[in-house]
Amino acid sequence: MLSQSGNLYFQALALLAGAIIAAPLFKRLGLGTVLGYLAAGLLIGPLANLITDGEQVLHFSELGVVFLLFVIGLELKPTRLWNMRHAIFGLGAAQVIVSGAALTGLILAFHLVNWQAALVIGFGLALSSTAFAMQILEERGETNMPHGQTSFAILLFQDLAIVPLLAMIPVLAPGSAQHQADPLGKFLIAIVCIGAIVAVGRYLLNPLFRFIANTGAREVMIAAALFVVLGAALLMQFAGLSMAMGAFIAGVLLAESSYRHELEADIEPFRGIFLGLFFMAVGLSIDLKVILADWEAILLAVPVFMAVKALVVYILARLFRCNHNDATRIAFFLPQGGEFGFVLFTTAAAAGLLSTSTASEMIAVVTLSMAVMPLSVALGNRFLVDAHAEEQIDEDFDGAAGADVLMIGFSRYGQIAAQILLAGGTSVTLIDASADRIRAASKFGFRIYFGDGTRKEVLEAAGIRQAKIVAICTHKKETTDRIVELIQSEYPDIKLFVRSYDRGHTLKLRARGVQYELRETFESGLLFGRRTLEELGTSEDVAYEIMEDIRRRDEDRLHIQAAEGLMAGNDLLLTRPVTPEPLIKPTRESKRIDTEEMLPDPEPAE
Repeated sequence: MLSQSGNLYFQALALLAGAIIAAPLFKRLGLGTVLGYLAAGLLIGPLANLITDGEQVLHFSELGVVFLLFVIGLELKPTRLWNMRHAIFGLGAAQVIVSGAALTGLILAFHLVNWQAALVIGFGLALSSTAFAMQILEERGETNMPHGQTSFAILLFQDLAIVPLLAMIPVLAPGSAQHQADPLGKFLIAIVCIGAIVAVGRYLLNPLFRFIANTGAREVMIAAALFVVLGAALLMQFAGLSMAMGAFIAGVLLAESSYRHELEADIEPFRGIFLGLFFMAVGLSIDLKVILADWEAILLAVPVFMAVKALVVYILARLFRCNHNDATRIAFFLPQGGEFGFVLFTTAAAAGLLSTSTASEMIAVVTLSMAVMPLSVALGNRFLVDAHAEEQIDEDFDGAAGADVLMIGFSRYGQIAAQILLAGGTSVTLIDASADRIRAASKFGFRIYFGDGTRKEVLEAAGIRQAKIVAICTHKKETTDRIVELIQSEYPDIKLFVRSYDRGHTLKLRARGVQYELRETFESGLLFGRRTLEELGTSEDVAYEIMEDIRRRDEDRLHIQAAEGLMAGNDLLLTRPVTPEPLIKPTRESKRIDTEEMLPDPEPAE
């Protein structure tokens, strides 16, 4: 009879059960899903011993990191990646070099190992976990914020750094350098493989996806997406680079493809499942025997090396002109060890640079540092200074120009209007000045740009000259009036569709000659009253006629008030029951849509 630990189906069931229970529970407790996956892996593997081959699961689950990098690449156009080059090759390179040197020096100062082993351990611990950091950034909706972008740039360089670090091992290993292949040949192979991915991505992938899409075979499109990701990953692995880097390059090359959103939707379920599996595999791989044997040294090493990395990252981030809060967030996002540390330590042990016990201890240190990362992020929040005031997002309008509608303001009102426009196939550029609102909306798939609509340069960058209509959906009258005045003075030919706050604001906007104004609660109040009448027994036709009669009277009253003042036209207000004359239901083209109650709302709109 097959044992439980060797039964593939039982292992899959145990991992699924752990994910289903632990991830929501830890999320509910405010600890994050990452720590939940780690706890599930620790319970299933080392504690309950239901799964014993954690290393194999870890190797397989690294596909989650591959899919994650592909999805990230889809969100980064080549132009935007080029704009990040200083953060990637400046701050990223400085972090790896300075952190690696500092940790190496610290190890040598305590005479723990020889200098070759210290070099491998120091630079291995200098690498952070892309999977953990990006997962937490995505959960918090902070990937597009300055500290999220900078953290990603550092992680991206660390993925590149694994190549020379692996190449360093045979040079340091005694007597093994002469058996290695020609480094120049490896470099040429890497260049050829990267060139092949670029060529295929530029000239073949779009025609391939177009052909598959025309067939209407949904499952084939999913298979093609997986083939592209895994093909690019394996090609880069053949070249001696990381699989995640190959997937990332493929994603960047497809970032401007018309099939980008389709590919992201196809890959997303696989990314989530495999990434969760990766975190559980880390928990499965924790060697409790090693931890129990040297628990004092391991528990001391984890906070020490994390503190050194956090300090180095903070100082470098400040030198690269990050403000205090951003530098603090980056420092506490990246102090943990990374999955490439497993690869580096294992390779070094095979080459004789590290003993097996030392490699196991280092893997345990990296694993524990991953486990406490959510706590590290929570601790970092305590060092922020006036976090809400400093919380901003870069004004990056790459890809914003060219939309038919430029919508300024994305509160509840704008969200409803945007859904109608997008559902109708209209291209919309959305801008808002609230970092919290942008973070929340990004979780629901809206593409919003951070920007202040009262500034001319922001409107220019957002593509106002190409827009056919500017929809102003801000919820403060003063802000709306400033934007209307700016646009009418600088762009007199632009059509303005404006959210009106109340009746007096409507009259003011009409006096300015905006093409369309929409009072924010009148239409909903009409519908509410109509439905109430119907529930009380009034027929649908009569209730509709009453509603249209109120609408007509309100419009007539507005015309009178525009000429005679806000207090005029009170005779048109209905204070007693009436039986309206039958009305002809307006057509879709002639029906005027107006919103907001007849009298100004004494309470704020939001």
